[in-house]
Amino acid sequence: MEVQRIPKRIVSVIEPQKSILVDKEKYHQKRVAAYCRVSTDSEEQLTSYQNQMRVYTEMIAARKEWEFAGLYADEGISGTRADKRPEFQRMIRDCQNGKIDYIITKSVSRFARNTVECLEYIRSLKAQGIGIFFEEQNIDTLKSDSELYLVIYAGFAQSESESISKHITWTYRKNFEDGKVSFQYKRLLGYRKGEDGKPEIVPEEAAIVERIFEMLLAGQPVGLIAQMLQSENIEIPGKDLSFSKNMIMNILRNEKYCGDSILQKTVTVDCISKTRKANHGEAPMYLVENSHPAIISRDIFHRTQEELARRKALRPKSDKMSITQSGKYSKYALSEVLHCAECGSRYKRVTWNIRGKRKIVWRCVSRLDYGKKYCKDSVTLEEAALHGAVVRALNRFHAEDESTYLTLMKATIGEAIGINGGSEEIDLLTRRIDALNKRMLELVNETVAAGKDVESSEEEFKEISNQIEQLTRRIAAIQESARGDATRQARLEEIQDIIARRTTNETQYDDSIVRQMIECIKVHGDGRLTIIFGGGYEIEETL
Repeated sequence: MEVQRIPKRIVSVIEPQKSILVDKEKYHQKRVAAYCRVSTDSEEQLTSYQNQMRVYTEMIAARKEWEFAGLYADEGISGTRADKRPEFQRMIRDCQNGKIDYIITKSVSRFARNTVECLEYIRSLKAQGIGIFFEEQNIDTLKSDSELYLVIYAGFAQSESESISKHITWTYRKNFEDGKVSFQYKRLLGYRKGEDGKPEIVPEEAAIVERIFEMLLAGQPVGLIAQMLQSENIEIPGKDLSFSKNMIMNILRNEKYCGDSILQKTVTVDCISKTRKANHGEAPMYLVENSHPAIISRDIFHRTQEELARRKALRPKSDKMSITQSGKYSKYALSEVLHCAECGSRYKRVTWNIRGKRKIVWRCVSRLDYGKKYCKDSVTLEEAALHGAVVRALNRFHAEDESTYLTLMKATIGEAIGINGGSEEIDLLTRRIDALNKRMLELVNETVAAGKDVESSEEEFKEISNQIEQLTRRIAAIQESARGDATRQARLEEIQDIIARRTTNETQYDDSIVRQMIECIKVHGDGRLTIIFGGGYEIEETL
C-alpha cells in the first residue's frame, strides 16, 4: 500500500500595500471647538457660563497640537431638544462643513439630555472622524474602549455590539495567523464537512469543478460555460447554486480549489451596519498553502488565472471608457465633469435662440430649475469659450509637467482599450513573494539563534524557494502573455498613434480627452475654472 504524503501547511502574511500618498494633514493642528450650556438665565448660571468660556479658551490655546476653532454656547435653554439650541445647530453645521475636528464639552447632560438625539449626533460626527470629549465622564468618543457606550448607549446594545465585534475580529485574526480556515460549504461546490470536521472532497461535485476549469482552458467563454451547466438543471442537496456567469467566475478565481486559502479578503467597515468591503490594504491578508485537499493542480489554477487576465486584456473595460467619438454613458463629456463651485450642482448644455440666432451655452442646473433661490452667483458659460479654456488647461498641463501628462494619458488610453489587465494579480503575487522572502529571512535568523546549521532547515528553505520560483514564473507568464499578444501590440501602437494625433491637434477641443483625463471642472462665480485632472493635478483657467 502506497503511503500518501501530506504536504506541509505553510502560513505567510501578505503585507498591506504601503500608501505613497503625501499626507500633509497629519502635520496640521487639530481644530478644537468647545460647547457649553447653562440651564437657566439666572445670574449664578451666567457666571458659570462666562467661566466655561474662559476655561475652554485657555485650555485649547495651551495645547500646541490644538487650534481654537470657536466657542459655541447656548444660554438659558433646555437641553432636551437640539433644534431649540441655535449655537448647537451652528456647531453641527460647522462640523459638517469641515471646520471642526474635535469638540470638548463639560458632560453628557450638557451636550444633550435626549438620549436618542444624543446618539444620532455622536454617531454622525464619529462617522466623519470628529470626536467629542466629555470632561466629567472622561469619555472620548473616538476611542473604541471608551466608557461612553456604558453611559449613554445603555438599552441600545451598541456597546455590546462593538465589544463583541472587537472580540470576534481578534479571534478571526488569531485564527488567520494560525492558518485556521473556515468554509462556507453551502456555497462551495466540491467540498463538504467531513466526520473529523475538516473539508473533504465530494467526487460528483469535484467533477463539475474540473469540467469548468477544463472548458475555460479549452477556450470556452465564461458565459457559455454558465449556459451549458444551467441547461443541465444540476441539483445538489443542501446547496443553492445558480451556475450563473458570476458564480462560474468566482469558482475560476477561487484559490481553494488548488488547496490554498487566502484569508481576510474583506474587512468590516462598520460593526453596527455590518458593512464590509474588499481588503485593499486596510489589513494584512494571510495565504495558507495546503490548507485542505485540492481538486485541481496549482499548475491548472495558475494557467486559468493567466487565461482570464489575457481575455480581460482583449476587451475594453466598459462602454464608459470607450475612446470612440461618443461614449454611451453621456452624449457630452462635459456633462459628467462640469460642476458649480457655489452650490455643487452639475452644469447642463442649453441652446439659446436670440433674435433667430442659435447659441450654445452651459448653465447651472440649480439656477435653471430654481432661479437665484439656491444659487445666486453661478455664471453662464459660452461653449466656445469653455472649450477654449479646457484646451489651454490641457496644453499648460503638458508644458508644466510633460512626464505626468504623458503617464496619465497612456494609462487612461490603456484602460480604455483594455491593455491593463492582470496588474492587480501581479501586485498580489508580488506581495506574496515579499512575504515568502520575509519568512526565508526569519528562518535564517531562527536557525542561527538556535545554534543550528543551515542544513537542518534545508527542506523548508527549498520549499519556500520553490514557491517563490513558481510565483515568479507566473508573473513572468502573465507579462509575457501580454507582451506576446499581437492584439496587445496593435493596441500599444494605437496608443502612440492617439498621442501623436492629439499632439498635432493640440489647439482643438476633443471630448474623448476630457472623458479620459479630467475628473472635475469647478465653475466659480467670477468666471474662473478649476480643472482637476486624474491624480489630482489642478490648473486654473479663465474664460
